[in-house]
Amino acid sequence: MRKKISTALVALGVAGVSLIATGSASSHGYTDLPISRQKLCANGTVTGCGNIQWEPQSVEGPKGFPAGGPADGRICAGGNGPFAQLDDPRGGNWPATRVTGGQSQTFRWQFTARHRTTDFRYYITRNGWDPTKPLTRAALDPQPFLTVPYNSQQPPSTLSHQGTIPAGKTGKHLILAVWNVADTANAFYACSDVQY
Repeated sequence: MRKKISTALVALGVAGVSLIATGSASSHGYTDLPISRQKLCANGTVTGCGNIQWEPQSVEGPKGFPAGGPADGRICAGGNGPFAQLDDPRGGNWPATRVTGGQSQTFRWQFTARHRTTDFRYYITRNGWDPTKPLTRAALDPQPFLTVPYNSQQPPSTLSHQGTIPAGKTGKHLILAVWNVADTANAFYACSDVQY
């Protein structure tokens, strides 16, 4: 009996160490307010998403957006080929969160690895952008409508920001959230479809 218990405890220990090792290497963060494309895939609202359905927190790419970062047409996936489904506009048919221009909005991040952080930036598409095409820099307003400095602090497991949804827009738009990590060369990207 003792041998069985010891074997079970060793197996649990190895599994736990493996989970911690793999989790910290591939886990980071995503937005769920307004709900992001990767969260829609993870919760099963949208299907045909590939690997992102199991790791919505892993949309990591080079930082420096918009001067650097992922290439145009690959922004929502952070430039990651395995997550290319996030860049597919699906004919403009991603589910969208209803918003009202000029009103306050909560932007919430969920973190599975809490990196020290430079800042969080939120961009939105210009009037007249085409929601049936992959996101490009030219489709976005050039300046973020909300920037939250974080001074190399480590965020908690859940972090919310309050911001004002830009006024003067109508129809469907896309909000790009960028989490700039201070202790690596990367950032995390999340695209949320919204409907004015």
